[in-house]
Amino acid sequence: MGIQHPKYKVAAVQAAPAFLDLDASVDKTIAYIEEAAASGAKLVAFPELWIPGYPWWVWLGTTAWAIRKGFVQRYFDNALSYGSPEADRIREAVRRNNITAVIGLAEREGGTLYIAQWLLGPDGETLAQRRKIRSTHQERTVFGEGDGSDLAVHDTELGRLGALNCWENILSMNKYAMYSQHEQIHVASWPSFSTYDPFAHALSYHVNNAVSKVYAVEGSCFVIAPSSVFSQEMLDMLCDTPDKLDLVHVGGGHTVIFGPDGSPLCDKLPEDQEGILYADVDLGIIGVAKNAMDPVGHYSRPDVTRLLFNKKSQRVVEHMALPINQVDTEGNEQEDSVSS
Repeated sequence: MGIQHPKYKVAAVQAAPAFLDLDASVDKTIAYIEEAAASGAKLVAFPELWIPGYPWWVWLGTTAWAIRKGFVQRYFDNALSYGSPEADRIREAVRRNNITAVIGLAEREGGTLYIAQWLLGPDGETLAQRRKIRSTHQERTVFGEGDGSDLAVHDTELGRLGALNCWENILSMNKYAMYSQHEQIHVASWPSFSTYDPFAHALSYHVNNAVSKVYAVEGSCFVIAPSSVFSQEMLDMLCDTPDKLDLVHVGGGHTVIFGPDGSPLCDKLPEDQEGILYADVDLGIIGVAKNAMDPVGHYSRPDVTRLLFNKKSQRVVEHMALPINQVDTEGNEQEDSVSS
């Protein structure tokens, strides 16, 4: 008898966030976790910055305008801290529904926010808490950055699971670092594709859906790519002048799921429609895809090109101790140190 490869259903959320409302964001997250689990999914993936929504004001106006309008304060106050009661509610919902979840969030730690993805196992325990390693363009006015330790793939009962946010999925070296860890299931979380359309093609769903498709083919892995919806409520809140209405539109949801050969595994929803997309995963077909191209195996040429990858977590403070002099019981001076 041959190897029995894992087969299961995955879910990708396409919806508008409960914008700038942490409590409502948690409620909506739990509702989608429950819906996905009830439909038989073993993994549910959410868009980038699902909690409490993407800070679209960074693309629509100045930082001074955003501060005066109160967006900066509200966003900080409604970001998620992992040690909070709100985070505990999400953990419990994941455990109760016996499902693996990848949740996009604005993580608050101290006085800094991070574009984060929280990977939770079906027991509600944390698999990873990762941060986007480089915020994109205007996002740098809001968020700090992660480090090489956040380019990680994790062993789970569903296979080797990894995740990246938005344009992290474009950069070749990011991708190669993930491929080198033999990733099988990849969550590519995106915001809404609703700004600067049609004059900024690089920000369009055409390009970024293609990025997810290429990631699947290049890595010979399944790619689940949830994206959010820009709602009429958000439009009314953010667009206080006619020029802003020219920069964004309602919709922008273009969630996709691809197989290891790049084939689409589900039909798309209309861009302004909320819902969950589902697809069936069979890890066995990864071996067939890698027979043609394994980017870190038989299709690699390390004698020609290779990646220098620093996986060490970077800390702003390294605790240390200065040596002190001690005298032993015989009166001899010894050098020792105080542990921190």
